[in-house]
Amino acid sequence: MVASSDGMVDVSAKNITVRTAKASGTIILGDKAFEVVEAGTCTKGDVLATAKVAAIQAAKSTPSLIPMCHPLMIEAVDADFTRDKGDKSVTVVVTVKSSGRTGVEMEALTAAGVACLTIYDMLKYVGKGMVLGPIMLLSKTGGKSGDYKRQD
Repeated sequence: MVASSDGMVDVSAKNITVRTAKASGTIILGDKAFEVVEAGTCTKGDVLATAKVAAIQAAKSTPSLIPMCHPLMIEAVDADFTRDKGDKSVTVVVTVKSSGRTGVEMEALTAAGVACLTIYDMLKYVGKGMVLGPIMLLSKTGGKSGDYKRQD
């Protein structure tokens, strides 16, 4: 692997392996917005279904958003949502899979962030006090650096 201060990392010498990454993002909605999600009464449509599509699109579009990311052949993207009544939040966990020479961590992180932004966009008419974050890498597999699993 040759790094350059002027552009993308040269990954041409790396082996093609199956790579996965899992990332999560959370959005704290507040009482009113959480009630809208729970009741399924958002005026813009199904919030979580739309956020799932946004996550998939974001994973596929990551190289156009993050300047030094390599275009990848994404083989699978999944987004699962969990609602927490206690803190009035939604957490998305996105899993991305690809066979290639570089990992899919950025695709998973971007997808989790865009899913949360989509939820915000769909519910901002209820209130603008929603809080996004944290967004974090949960795990990755494949590649020269090996596997990673978040320990907290």
